[in-house]
Amino acid sequence: MPPMSRTQSSLPPSSPIDLSGRLDAILDWVSARHRRAVFALIVVALAAMLPGFASLPPTNRDESRFAQPTKQMIETGDYIDIRLQDQSRYRKPIGIYWLQAAAVRAAETIGFENARARIVFYRVPSLLAAIGAVLLTYWAALAFVARRYAMLAALALATSILLGVEARLATIDASLLFTAVAAQGALARVYLGRDAPGSPAQEWGLAAIFWSALAGSILLKGPVIPLIVGLTALSLAIADRSARWLLRLKPAIGLLWMLLLVLPWFLAILGRSQGAFYGQSVGRDFLGRLLEGAEGHGAPPGYYWLLFWILFWPAAPLAVLATPFAWANRREPAVRFLIAWIVPGWIIFELVVTKLPHYVLPFFPGFAILIALALARRAPLDGWTRATAFLWPVIAILLPLAAILLVVFFEGRFSKSFWPFAAIGIVLGALAWWRLLMQSAERGLILVLIAAVANAIAVYTLLPRVKGIAIAPRLVAAARAAPCRTPLIASAGYHEPNMVFLGGTATKLVGGAEAAEFLRLGGCRVAFVEGRDERAFADRAAAIGLTAARIDEVRGFDYSNWRWVNFLVLVAKEGG
Repeated sequence: MPPMSRTQSSLPPSSPIDLSGRLDAILDWVSARHRRAVFALIVVALAAMLPGFASLPPTNRDESRFAQPTKQMIETGDYIDIRLQDQSRYRKPIGIYWLQAAAVRAAETIGFENARARIVFYRVPSLLAAIGAVLLTYWAALAFVARRYAMLAALALATSILLGVEARLATIDASLLFTAVAAQGALARVYLGRDAPGSPAQEWGLAAIFWSALAGSILLKGPVIPLIVGLTALSLAIADRSARWLLRLKPAIGLLWMLLLVLPWFLAILGRSQGAFYGQSVGRDFLGRLLEGAEGHGAPPGYYWLLFWILFWPAAPLAVLATPFAWANRREPAVRFLIAWIVPGWIIFELVVTKLPHYVLPFFPGFAILIALALARRAPLDGWTRATAFLWPVIAILLPLAAILLVVFFEGRFSKSFWPFAAIGIVLGALAWWRLLMQSAERGLILVLIAAVANAIAVYTLLPRVKGIAIAPRLVAAARAAPCRTPLIASAGYHEPNMVFLGGTATKLVGGAEAAEFLRLGGCRVAFVEGRDERAFADRAAAIGLTAARIDEVRGFDYSNWRWVNFLVLVAKEGG
């Protein structure tokens, strides 16, 4: 009897449960041509990332901390300095602000009305960078595996929970991932081709990608990606006892090119801020996060390892399959490179005191490619992998369940697409685990990748309908319904940056007494006063002879501070 082939199933071909076999054949057909593969990756990435992309309101806090300074750059025409209202915002370099400003200005040029006040256009760089990172993962994986498995690696990244979140946020991290995969992909091709180098044009092309990607990453977040890439190269040089292959990256010319790209703005901000940017960005933001938990985000080592199983779902359970494979084959150049990509940097990040979930995103493509390589080499299934893969149905259930709880507790409404796609995600998550137990981890992965897309559609079409957590949009909508048009706004008790983004750059973030003084000035003005500030507002209003009228009341859950809040929406009475 001939041995069972890769595409054979232990089920009879006619079995209705053998959906994985049909999907397996589709994957073979799609991956037979590069154009088909690229097109399919873009379609899947869009299906996973577009739901909720335009309808989710600006989130707290980081998203609006990037979008609002970008908005002010467009308003003032100053694309060098970084400011949030009248305060300097010298945490990160200029890269993401330029990308967002370009997207917003392009939208205005095309004809979108009031584009600079709509968060969706600030998110466009993140979406494009996330899709680009998926395609670059496919490109990088082709240096390790055949097209079929390069597609699986890229799909694992495209459907991951963390990238799905970052693709929908106007923050740095999706763009930073793009630069990381570009740099590591070029480094991998140089390293794996060191014994059979390509043409001079190919070497120059890889060098250009490598140094340009590092320059882009520095303009986005300083030394983070150069640190990860440097640790990869250093680990390989130590393991191989040679670093001569790095000369193919043209380091002398490459460094000059990188400096040419990054120095103009760094010199400009040095003069503009009189050195304050470097004190805040390098001294307080970068070095400070190494030594203490910034803004309460400290965590012990092991934090990222625990989160990995959720953030890199659905592919994460197969890291258990790939780990013994990597150890057994650690002397092979391909495996050695992936270990060098993941392990040294991961250890450093676990030791750094400040920890946020998105910090480890640049390692996920390395995990995805390692898993694809293990599947391509038929790494044997063990009991640990079978047990860990139970996360496939568990998380497929927990994600829509969490969305249901949001609807129940935070005044939400179900979307029409929620129930069917949640059901598809749960059923396919269960089938994926069952398929893995039947000795086919690869087919199980294919099923759970589709489950992840279904879950994303279900959850992200529901989240914008959860009214109770959308405090700033509801407050600003209440202000817009005031008797006068385009009022000036003051907010007492809610000082989140999304209030400034939605309410306008002139929005005042004040206390209760200051809110009374604000209304006293007259004109078209609205004040939001949270319950804990009502007494201070009332006392000051009485002292200055102000009579305020309530035009609305907004209650919601402030998830940044984890508490319920209640706001009065107030205007000054005429003659009061």
